[in-house]
Amino acid sequence: MEIEFVGGARTVTGSSFILKDKDFQIMVDCGMFQGRSQIRERNSLNLIYAPAEIDTLLLTHAHIDHSGLIPKLVKEGFTGKIFATSPTADLCAVMLPDSAHIQEMEVEWTNKKNKRLGLPLHDPIYTVVDAEESIEHYVRVGYGNKIKIHPRIEARFRDAGHILGSSMIELWVDGERGKTKIVFSGDLGQEDTAFIRDPEIIEEADILLIESTYGNRLHRKKEDTLTEFKEIILNSYNNRGNIIIPAFAVERTQEIIYTLSKLFRSKEIPEIPVYIDSPLAISATEIFRKNGDYFDEETKKILLSGNSPLDFPNLYFTKTAEESKRLNEEVNGAIIISASGMCTAGRIKYHLLHNLYKPESCVIFVGFQAEGTLGRSLVDGAKRVKLFGEEVIVNAKIHTLGGFSAHADRDGLLDWMGNIKNNKLKVFVVHGEEEASQKFAESVRTRFGYDTYVPNWGEIVDLATMRSRIAPYGVSGAYTTVDREVEALTESLKSLTEQYRRARDGRRIKDMKKLQTDLNDAREMIALIMDEL
Repeated sequence: MEIEFVGGARTVTGSSFILKDKDFQIMVDCGMFQGRSQIRERNSLNLIYAPAEIDTLLLTHAHIDHSGLIPKLVKEGFTGKIFATSPTADLCAVMLPDSAHIQEMEVEWTNKKNKRLGLPLHDPIYTVVDAEESIEHYVRVGYGNKIKIHPRIEARFRDAGHILGSSMIELWVDGERGKTKIVFSGDLGQEDTAFIRDPEIIEEADILLIESTYGNRLHRKKEDTLTEFKEIILNSYNNRGNIIIPAFAVERTQEIIYTLSKLFRSKEIPEIPVYIDSPLAISATEIFRKNGDYFDEETKKILLSGNSPLDFPNLYFTKTAEESKRLNEEVNGAIIISASGMCTAGRIKYHLLHNLYKPESCVIFVGFQAEGTLGRSLVDGAKRVKLFGEEVIVNAKIHTLGGFSAHADRDGLLDWMGNIKNNKLKVFVVHGEEEASQKFAESVRTRFGYDTYVPNWGEIVDLATMRSRIAPYGVSGAYTTVDREVEALTESLKSLTEQYRRARDGRRIKDMKKLQTDLNDAREMIALIMDEL
């Protein structure tokens, strides 16, 4: 029996693992790669050589870095069932079409440039239609119920305490020497998170795949985070500046709404207008409201009292692009919560464009920022950033509040692992940047003495012998594609330059003007590429 690490290996995105033997292939998660261009390139590769041969997909939760390539998998031939909790299925039904829409728009913009430059045209990884068709494969499951997903395999979903409907997945696999229990942690949540119940305890496992997003860090105490959050809001209110909060549409936006609701009710902050400027976040908030059975006891008590933890009088939802634009033209002294959480796409980039240069404004990051993202650049202290090809000076105050994270930190992960009673447990550390994964693996070995392994992307590990091999894509796939694109771009630029010189020498003014436009487009595109790199 083997595990193939299709994604989520030495990177915090693209989580996807295939458990396989001679008679089955079970995939856990099918996430999209995010961050640096070299990482995003993997989304376009044919990582799964035969999607139709995968029997079943088990989905831990709806975040795009765990679910975002499901429509691509279905488009390429997967016909099996996708098991997920009911909230996860509901969230994917809005998140995956939204992801497809973003891709379609980005490809349309790129193709307009490529057509002018004589470069190859691209197709989106998948379309809205592909995303909608993939939702038909979902089978809804509840926490705690064992389900037979193969004649040799039983599965059970447990509450991971990360976002609404998030799960850890237990698998029992029958073999010649009895049952082997494999546990996939998914993304493990913190305790005492708004709305969400604490992660369930698992006491038995033979093999564990555990995330390591914050495997080398500790979060601030929630009380300290709340105090700092209040101070930032009050200081910004006194300066009449906007507070921009890039937040993931699912869970993080709702937790911020929940926190602000409590602060407004207790009159700890003035009734500042709060705008939720993300159609996806608005849809996700409605899904939260409809899934109260998954809330923790504290939230249920608030609901029983007649109050809504997801509403207050000064909360406004901006649904249209026109409404979003008006925020930047008319609003001062407000809180604007918008997606994406890492500032890679969406309306948040426009709000940053209009507020980063203002010393009275501030930006609050409340979630993890992956390598290569705009959010990571700002958190790391960039003085200038590129937005829509325009250089913007950073005068706004940049804050990072780790206490809002939906991930357990190093000690939280270790404490959760401490419940497993098996001295021979094999541990694979996944879903973390390389340094975080390596350091967490050291922490696991030091505290428990377990055999601990940090897999590489594309590695296929035999679970009995721990011998491994690398899938072809893990060796050179991404870079081969990049090389071809660079060669094509170089040739096109040479051709454009030569045409311009001939037009100039022949004094063909009309041709020169058109070619000058093309060259300006090329320069703009190269500037954007350099910004990404």
